[in-house]
Amino acid sequence: MKSLENGSSNIRLAVLIDAENVSASVIEPLMQEIAKYGTANVKRIYGDWTSNQLNSWKSKLNKLAIQPMQQFRYTAGKNATDSALIIDAMDLLYTGNFDGFCLVSSDSDFTRLASRIRESGLIVYGFGERQKTPEAFVVACNKFIYTDILDNKKASKNQDLTSNKQLLELLKSAYESVADEEGWAHLGPFGSQLTKLSPSFDSRNYGYKKLSELVQSVDIFEIKKTRFHLTIKLQ
Repeated sequence: MKSLENGSSNIRLAVLIDAENVSASVIEPLMQEIAKYGTANVKRIYGDWTSNQLNSWKSKLNKLAIQPMQQFRYTAGKNATDSALIIDAMDLLYTGNFDGFCLVSSDSDFTRLASRIRESGLIVYGFGERQKTPEAFVVACNKFIYTDILDNKKASKNQDLTSNKQLLELLKSAYESVADEEGWAHLGPFGSQLTKLSPSFDSRNYGYKKLSELVQSVDIFEIKKTRFHLTIKLQ
């Protein structure tokens, strides 16, 4: 599996979007976010494009070179979109042409798909709404980004984190896993460990654009800055 670190432009990604479970208003910042992790060699979006419910998407597809995949609703209450996306994902997986997948949906139906792709050694990035996405789908991904943080109207403001026990325990656990014998931990490995422990961890969930800003705000670490690195030590 290739690295999750930002700036890996050589990572080939397949982007599969469930149009019925994602707002069209976040597609531009979502594609910008995906570009941090690799190059989207395939971009497909699934839905019943004969339905007026998807009109908000149509003006954006050509602009972003996203291929619409038509799925008619053959039976009331059955979601043909999910099945089509899953089948295409498996076909793409078997080509061996990709290093990772971006699954854009808030639907629990893609939990097993995410797990299956990871079993093949590929990276899975999930994207979905915070209030709608089940925890099972979140933890099935290597990293999960809540689309709320990509929407300026919904993005969180800076929070006081000194009393957030769950977050503090997560930070301490990640720190203890990567600290050296003198108790110092580099911010890069620390951030990677946070994602391993909690795929949905993102400093933007708490209103901070960078992990370094969040680390400073919790006030439990001694921070040492050099020209090229930032290291932390639990106080």
